[in-house]
Amino acid sequence: MGFQWIFLFFPCFFSIVSSLSSVSISETGNQTLICSLNSRFSLNCSSFPSGIQIPFGPNDSYSGIVAGDGFFCGLRDFPTAAKSVLVCWRYSVNGTNMEFRVVYNGPNLKELRAGNSHICGVVNATNRLQCWQWRRFSRYFTFDFLSIAVGGDFVCGLSVAGEIRCDGTGHSAAAAFGGSGYKAVAAGFRHVCGIDLRNELACWGVGAGEIPTGEFKLLALGDNRSCGLRLNGTAVCWGEKSFTLPERLKGEFFTAIEAKKNVFCGVLRGNFSLLCWGNEIFDRNLFSVFDFVPPGSCRSECPCGPLANTAQFCTQTTMICKPCEERPPLLPPPSPAAPPQLSHHSSGQRWSGRMVALLVVGCVGSLSLVLSCSFFVYKYCKNRVCRVHDSGPMEDPVETSGGGGGGGDGRRDTAAGGKKMLEKRLSHLISLGNGGQLGQLEDFPLSTLLEATNNFSEEHKIGNGSFGSVYRGVLSDGREVAIKRAEFSPMWETKRQEDKDNAFLNELESLSRISHKNLVRLLGFFDDTHERVLVYEFMSNGTLHDHLHKLPLSSLSASWARRIAVALDAARGIQYLHDYLSPPIIHRDIKSSNILLDDRWTAKVSDFGLSLMGPDDDASHLSLRAAGTVGYMDPEYYRLQQLTTKSDVYSFGVVLLELLSGCKAIHKNENGVPRNVVDVVVPYIVRDEIHRVLDLRVPAPTPFEIEAVKYVGYLAADCVITEGRHRPSMTDIVNCLERALAACLAPTTLSRSSTESSM
Repeated sequence: MGFQWIFLFFPCFFSIVSSLSSVSISETGNQTLICSLNSRFSLNCSSFPSGIQIPFGPNDSYSGIVAGDGFFCGLRDFPTAAKSVLVCWRYSVNGTNMEFRVVYNGPNLKELRAGNSHICGVVNATNRLQCWQWRRFSRYFTFDFLSIAVGGDFVCGLSVAGEIRCDGTGHSAAAAFGGSGYKAVAAGFRHVCGIDLRNELACWGVGAGEIPTGEFKLLALGDNRSCGLRLNGTAVCWGEKSFTLPERLKGEFFTAIEAKKNVFCGVLRGNFSLLCWGNEIFDRNLFSVFDFVPPGSCRSECPCGPLANTAQFCTQTTMICKPCEERPPLLPPPSPAAPPQLSHHSSGQRWSGRMVALLVVGCVGSLSLVLSCSFFVYKYCKNRVCRVHDSGPMEDPVETSGGGGGGGDGRRDTAAGGKKMLEKRLSHLISLGNGGQLGQLEDFPLSTLLEATNNFSEEHKIGNGSFGSVYRGVLSDGREVAIKRAEFSPMWETKRQEDKDNAFLNELESLSRISHKNLVRLLGFFDDTHERVLVYEFMSNGTLHDHLHKLPLSSLSASWARRIAVALDAARGIQYLHDYLSPPIIHRDIKSSNILLDDRWTAKVSDFGLSLMGPDDDASHLSLRAAGTVGYMDPEYYRLQQLTTKSDVYSFGVVLLELLSGCKAIHKNENGVPRNVVDVVVPYIVRDEIHRVLDLRVPAPTPFEIEAVKYVGYLAADCVITEGRHRPSMTDIVNCLERALAACLAPTTLSRSSTESSM
C-alpha cells in the first residue's frame, strides 16, 4: 500500500528518468563514432580510427543525440513553436555514402533513445511512443511513458506508475517481461535491466550475466555486457567473458554513462570530461575523448534538485537534474475536510457558490445535448450503413451560362447542370468502351429487369449499395442475377443526388475495366432519363458480414482454414486493382459487407461506387475529401485527406480483425459503449495473446492452425498501423495469407518477421 501512495502523491519522483542524452556511441564494422554535446549544446564528434565525419552546422544546437549501427541523429528543439526536429545521418563503414534525412518534425519529444537499428521517442504533449527506422512498430504501446529503452528488436517503457513493459517485432526473451515497482530502465541488444524502488537491480533476457548486488542509480547496457553507476557515482561492469571495468577507472566517479554494443562511455564528475572503454583502442589508452561534456539535458524542474557544478551548461531558468538516490518520504492522502479551492482564471478570486452551480448546470446541460445527439446519430447509423462521401468527381465544375432571365430556380439550374455532366460522362464512357469490355456489356431492356424483380418489389430486395438498392432476379433465360437500381433524391438534395450519380458512373467505369475471379462480375446495365441500373452475377452465399455477425450457423465457422481462404480470395481481388491495372483502382470502401461469397465459397469484392483511379506512382496520392464507411476508414486518409492504395490496406486489416475475432468493426462492449475492433483486438495480438480474442464460434485452432492464426493476427496489426507508408502492400498481404493457409494444412513454421516486407 505504501508504494501506491508514492505513485499517487509524488509522481514527480519518477520524472527524473525522462531525459535526453548528451553522449552517443555508434559502432559500424571496426569503426567507433563518439559524439557529444558541448557547453553550447552544439556537436563534437570523433571516430576511432578516424574516417567518419558528420557534416553538421557548427552553430546548430541540439537538445539530445542518439546513434546506432551506421547512423547518428540529433534532436533540435524550437521552444517558440513547441516542436522538435529529429535529423539523422546514415553512413557506410568508412564514413562514405553519407545520407541525410529529417526523420521527425512535430510536437516536442521529451525522451529519445536508440538501439543498434531503431530509434524511439516519447511525445511530450501525449506521453506516447513513436519509433523510426522501425517498420510497423510505433503503434503497439498503449500506455503513458516516463522513459524508454530500445534494444535489438524490442523497446521497453517505464510508466508513470513505475511499471515496465516490453514489446517488439522479434522473439527476444527480453520483450516478454512486464513488472512494476521500478524507477529506471535500460536495454542492451538482447537483455533489459531495471532499478527498483530500493535502488536494486533486476535483469532479464539473454546476456544479462551475473547481476551485482548493491544500490544503483544509472545503467548502460550493450551486447551481452552491462555497466551501472552506484549511488556514490562509482561504476561497476559485468557480462560475458568476464567483462569488467578497467582497473584504472575503478576509483573514478561519474555523473552519466552510455553504451552501445561493446563500447561504454562515462562523464567524469570532477571535470565533466568523457572517458570510454570496452574495446582495444579505448582500454589500451583510457584517454579523454572530449574534455567538456554536459552530463544531461537542461530542464526547467528537478524533483531532487540540480546536479552540482552544472549551472554553466544551462540558462538561469533551467538546470541539469541529479538522480534521486533515495526514496521520497511517504505522503499521507489529502484530508477530505480541506478540498482544493477553485480560483477564477483571470481575477484570482474565489468563485461564488452560484457561479459554481451555474458552471455545473451548464456543463451537465451541454453533456446531455451531446449525448442525445450522439444517440440519435447512432440509432440512424444502426439501421443504415453510415458512409462518408467525398465532394464528387475530380473534374472541372460545370460551366454555367451567363444568359437567360434572372428569375430562374437556382436549384433547378444546378440539378440540370449536374444531369448534363452525368450524361456527358456516361456518353464519353460508353464511346470509350466500344472497343473494350464496356462494349461487351449487355444493354438490358428495362422491361426485362422489371419482370425479373417483379417491378423491384420488396420481396426481391436483398441489400443496399453505394447508390441504391440491390435486388435478386431471374432473367428469362434462367440466369440468376443481382440488380442494383439507383435511387433518386428529391430535387432540393442536389448534392446527395450528385453523389449517387458519381457512384453509378464509378461502378460502371471500374467494373468495365476489370475481369478477375475475385471481383464481382458486371453483366450489363440500363440507363435513361429516369432509371439507372447495373446487373451483376448473383452471389448465392451472401456477404461475409452476414456470415460473421448475423447467421448463427455458417460454414465459415467450420475451420480457421476456411476463414483464411476467404481472406486470401478478397486480398487477391484487391491486389489486382492495385498492382495489375494502370492506373490502379483504389476501392475506398473495403468492408465485410462488400465481400460476397458464391456457391463454392469463393470470395469476391463488390461495390465500386466510391472507387477512384489512383496515381501510377505509388508514392503519390490523390488529395480529396475522405470517403468510406465509419470503422473501416483509414484514419490517416480521413485526417490528411490524401488517398493512396494503403487506405484500402487499412480497411482490409479491419476485415482481417473481424474474421479473427468475430467482432463488428464498430461494436458495443458489455456496458453498451461503442468501440473499434482495432482498439480491442490489436493489443492482444502484439502481446501474443490472440487466443483471448478469437471467435468462439470457430473450433479451437489445431496445433497447425494456431501458428497460422497468430501469423494472420500479426499481418492484421501491420495493416492497421497509423502511418500508411509502414503498412504492407496488397502483394505482401497475399503472400502472407498464402503462407498462412498452407500452414493450416501442414506443419510450417511461421515467424512474425516474415510478415514484414523490406523497408
